[in-house]
Amino acid sequence: MIGLAYSVRDPAGKGIAEYLVKELKLRKSSVCRCSEACLEGDLIVLAGFNEDVIYFDFLESRLPSDIDFYIVLSRHSSEAGVRSYTVHATGNFSSDTSHGGRPRELGIAFPSAEWFILRSLNSLSLDFKRRDEYEVSYEATHHGPTSLAKPVFFVEIGSSINEWADPVNHAVVGEAVKSFISAYPPSIHCTPVIGIGGGHYPRKHTEVSLRENLCYGHIASKHALNYLDIELLYAMIKRTRERIDGVVVEKKSTRYEHRLLVEGFSKEVGINLKYI
Repeated sequence: MIGLAYSVRDPAGKGIAEYLVKELKLRKSSVCRCSEACLEGDLIVLAGFNEDVIYFDFLESRLPSDIDFYIVLSRHSSEAGVRSYTVHATGNFSSDTSHGGRPRELGIAFPSAEWFILRSLNSLSLDFKRRDEYEVSYEATHHGPTSLAKPVFFVEIGSSINEWADPVNHAVVGEAVKSFISAYPPSIHCTPVIGIGGGHYPRKHTEVSLRENLCYGHIASKHALNYLDIELLYAMIKRTRERIDGVVVEKKSTRYEHRLLVEGFSKEVGINLKYI
């Protein structure tokens, strides 16, 4: 069973949810607790909550226990105004919890599922003639929820109210999620990895993912590297649904001490190291 969740106060998440309700012919349900909306289908439960999505650490207590993982439908804000369709794992590398979650805690990533939806977004952006206007990308691991015992990841529309409220964007993201649900459990052939370096939109990691079939779990951007230590590196490979086979490092955005730490870690745990 797949859990889909959104905030009813978020026009992007709500719009994607409404698209899925129509396309998947979901029916009203009473299986959710303390929700503003609750619908279900053969494989999914879709719930809307009043809280902001970064505070969704309560999902396990409000949705049925047989849900395997959660996909959160959400908006993405960007000061740079980047129009985007993105996917990402959740977590805090620092002790700052101003965006939800717990200090220095990572949510459980789901590399192959995130990769499936990333590829779908890449194809659909072309089908819907949005490729020239919108960037399709992973985002680095950030914000809550972080304490769920099951995998969770976000699928987002960026980056302003104009994009969040656009029905075409709801269709693009909705179709990507729908394709995953329709294929679930999909036959996915990719290599699960973690990423080090790059910006908030880690473009090189996204490019190599789509080109070489590498599916990313957690990505520590260059902004998180001052907090990265052996404990968090272990969390990046342990807090994931699938066994991590490698670590990919963007060399340009990392310093020598970061690379030395990651090189030692990769040897210690016996995973491949790749520089891009």
